[in-house]
Amino acid sequence: MNDKQIKAFLKSKTVERKAIVGCSGLYIRSRGTGIGYWELRYTVNGKRRTMTISGGTYPQMSLADAKVTAAVLIHQAKQGADPLAERDRAKEETIVTVDDLFEDWYLHYASKLKHPEIPKRQYTTDIKPSIGQLKISDVNARDIRSIISKVAASGRDSVSNKVLLCCKKLFTHACKLDLIPANPASAFTAADAGGTESSRTRRLTFTELRSTFRVLSNNDHSFIRDNYLAIALLVCLGVRKGELTQAKWEEFDFDNNEWHLPAERTKTKAAIIIPLSDHIIPWFKELHVKANGSEFLFPSRRVSKQKNDEPRGHISNDTLNHALAKAFGKKVDSGKVASSNLLGKAGVEYFVIHDLRRTCRSLLAEIGIPNDIAERCLNHKRKKIEGTYDQYNYLKERAVALDKLASMVAPMVNNETNVTPFSQRA
Repeated sequence: MNDKQIKAFLKSKTVERKAIVGCSGLYIRSRGTGIGYWELRYTVNGKRRTMTISGGTYPQMSLADAKVTAAVLIHQAKQGADPLAERDRAKEETIVTVDDLFEDWYLHYASKLKHPEIPKRQYTTDIKPSIGQLKISDVNARDIRSIISKVAASGRDSVSNKVLLCCKKLFTHACKLDLIPANPASAFTAADAGGTESSRTRRLTFTELRSTFRVLSNNDHSFIRDNYLAIALLVCLGVRKGELTQAKWEEFDFDNNEWHLPAERTKTKAAIIIPLSDHIIPWFKELHVKANGSEFLFPSRRVSKQKNDEPRGHISNDTLNHALAKAFGKKVDSGKVASSNLLGKAGVEYFVIHDLRRTCRSLLAEIGIPNDIAERCLNHKRKKIEGTYDQYNYLKERAVALDKLASMVAPMVNNETNVTPFSQRA
């Protein structure tokens, strides 16, 4: 077929395909729209294949250009390379920069973790600003050292170790995809980042706990009421931070003073009923009013601006950490001046949110709660044999224990006078 014949063929608006004489395997296809589509039929590795030639339709791609393109593709097929497979491969997302690498790693691996927001936060906050726009092949060990040193210099030793681990996983993914020959983070250890970590032992004494609530209550302009009640509940219930901050109202049965914490949000992957003392019910009522119809106890206070973030209905995992750090005079916001060390001036030694869980456990022991009951109050995972044979949930015993604890902590939270130290109570 020549150009005149092709135009007549397309003008007829018939739906068929016609071979181009003199160019084996090349066809012009009409779909009845007056536009011609170039197709190529070829054999590769014993298989018959058909593909639409990319680059334009007739007359945008002329007959002469289509013949040249077809000849090149057929030559590739004769060499054993499948043109259709190569074209599809080229359409796949190209991973060039570290940002591209993270998106691919997050999609295929990190997003499936129990807390995918953690590696995303580590990357966005501490890795992306330094190397996000660099080509993967341009990142070297000095870049990694600069990143972890900068985090450690900010006083976040444990975070520095976690950022290093994130870098190792990220560039291991690059090696797996054959994007780089070696991992630039592989030679670094915790000694190069935040140092070897040891288990924390910090727990608040009765005096420190009383001082903490007094100081935070007197500075409600900087430490808002929602955060204040969250800390009070963490002390009285001993739950993990995420279990509380992500809690939904539908999980609570206030007719029976119970919180039905679902398995998917517990570290042990086992659902648990948490008894609620009458002493803390007023806090939930206050939070319900403040929630203003939200399904969460602690609704998100602002829309996240992070790229590709899904809407989050509850407060960020860092909200309480940052609020408490500010009360200790720590700088947590870039570009802002650190606040006064309010708690330190009141004689309270530095602590973090997770220390409140240890505080709860220690207070339960101090008020005479048996070890096995106290451990169940914190929903610690039991040893295999014990967990297999002892299926009793100790709900009544836990209710008594947590009520006794709440009766001693609630007066401090509510700013009541004449709070008696634990050691002087019966």
